[in-house]
Amino acid sequence: MKKKLVALLTAGAMLAVTACAAAPAAAPAAAPEAAAEESAKTEEPAAETADSGKSYKVGICQLVQHSALDAATQGFIDAVTEDLGDSVTFDNQNAQGDSATCATIINGFVANEYDLILANATPALQAAVAATTDIPILGTSVTDYGTALNMTDFSGKSGINVSGTSDLAPLDQQEDMILELVPEVQKVAILYCSAEPNSKFQAQQVEKYLDEDGIAYAEYTFADSNDLQSVVTTAVNDCDVMYIPTDNTAASNMTVIANVTVPNSIPVICGEENMTKVGGLATLSISYYDLGYATGKQAVEVLANGANVAEMEIAYASATTKKYNKDNADAIGVKIPEGYEVIE
Repeated sequence: MKKKLVALLTAGAMLAVTACAAAPAAAPAAAPEAAAEESAKTEEPAAETADSGKSYKVGICQLVQHSALDAATQGFIDAVTEDLGDSVTFDNQNAQGDSATCATIINGFVANEYDLILANATPALQAAVAATTDIPILGTSVTDYGTALNMTDFSGKSGINVSGTSDLAPLDQQEDMILELVPEVQKVAILYCSAEPNSKFQAQQVEKYLDEDGIAYAEYTFADSNDLQSVVTTAVNDCDVMYIPTDNTAASNMTVIANVTVPNSIPVICGEENMTKVGGLATLSISYYDLGYATGKQAVEVLANGANVAEMEIAYASATTKKYNKDNADAIGVKIPEGYEVIE
């Protein structure tokens, strides 16, 4: 099958996220649990370091608590702490999936004149951009910055007080996985939350690749978790495989999705590993811990070295891995070909 390149990956400067092996070796495996604990607290203000005489206040706004975002937050904290030690105070807050709460959290960061804001997920980034044009903002777990910032001519640098890292995996290769795992596919259900613009962006890109391969598809969108089960129930009656992009609302409710798709033997290809681990079949995986870690290194450049965030390229994960959920594959009767790793 011909391969298709994702234009955004060539537009941004590729960052070798895998070079983040300098992070503590055990951290990636423990990141979801550790980050979940970290997201529930705010650390006490740190004293200025004797070496630099400087201290920094960093506000973290995470859209919702789920494993991928938790891991990105933990990676960010670990990277900043590794370089700047206890000279940094982290105010780590979780919006519990509510965009309005993101705005409230970030307005507090602005009022307290924090030195930098980490916006974990697109709604958090959009709230930060609306709140300040002065404080440097770094995004992580944001798929497409052009979409998030409403910039039609986005070229890899924002030109404003925003940079960060993208969790966009090669969407053409994700579409290839559909044919690889379900060779007789007739119709694909594309499921995402209508309130998440980056989910729509991914859906539209995958649809282009499905068109090129002559595969039928239909979008099934839900407004929030309240109508998710009914939408999934409708979708499984009209498809033989489901695709879900890196959608935060879906990621937080994969058990609900699996409770419908598994009894109907519907394979689900997911945008990221933690979604797959809970209720999907397979994914082309990146490490969200490494993504957050790379964002933390960007933060160090801004805080300690005076880097101009407006001129800092959006960075992308360079390493991807095909992974699958063995329990899900066994339950729905899909044989996994060679080249896939089992999600532990």
